[in-house]
Amino acid sequence: MVTVTVRDVEAGQEAAQYGGSRAERDVGPPTEPARAAEDAGEAEERRQRAMSVSSGTWNGPRPRPGNLREVAEKIEEATGLRVQVLGGKLVMSPTPRGKHAGVVRRLRRQLEGASLPDGLDVYEVSSIGLPADPDDYVTPDLVVLPEEWEEDENWLADPEDAALAVEVISPSEKSRDIRDKADWYAVARVPVLLVIDPRKATRTLHTRPDDGAYQDVLPGKFGEPVPLPEPLHGDVATGDFPVYG
Repeated sequence: MVTVTVRDVEAGQEAAQYGGSRAERDVGPPTEPARAAEDAGEAEERRQRAMSVSSGTWNGPRPRPGNLREVAEKIEEATGLRVQVLGGKLVMSPTPRGKHAGVVRRLRRQLEGASLPDGLDVYEVSSIGLPADPDDYVTPDLVVLPEEWEEDENWLADPEDAALAVEVISPSEKSRDIRDKADWYAVARVPVLLVIDPRKATRTLHTRPDDGAYQDVLPGKFGEPVPLPEPLHGDVATGDFPVYG
């Protein structure tokens, strides 16, 4: 994950950490020379655009307080990176790798299978906004919301509607970034945050947000069930979650 402040983008102080690996993942085994060359060219173009964002040569709108959501959307369109705004910072992440997606899939199947009460469902690629801030929003890997969300014209869900948010940690995320994100959810008063860390084979359940922090934090290891509080039901099994190599 790359965290870029307004000053970083303008002064070009942040390194482009994921351009190369993103490009490599975008180019699969070539089935025909022309298609392979085209895919490689598109991947390289995205890599260069990602580097321009973090090196200060970004040609899109300049980030400033009040327009960070607009800038984040433009960067996503131009680079294919996942972009969030946390505490006035643009946070850019590469497309998740397979094991990351595997954890999300296994967890979603469990939630859909037994843990959700009537009227709630689980969603991917749905963002939550911080009501008191015109810029800040976050996109959890999974979020449990009322089914009415499917008919909502807005692109940002109300954090008070989120019964559960799930963050699956990427291989290169830093402890500071993880703490900042947990604090963000607590400030937004998302009642339950589940953090899955395939780097260390651990999971942490955060509950009871108050005064900008979660008051109850329950750590554990893969293989140990996660007891979900009401209104969710049952436990989440973690024994078959993939672990990063």
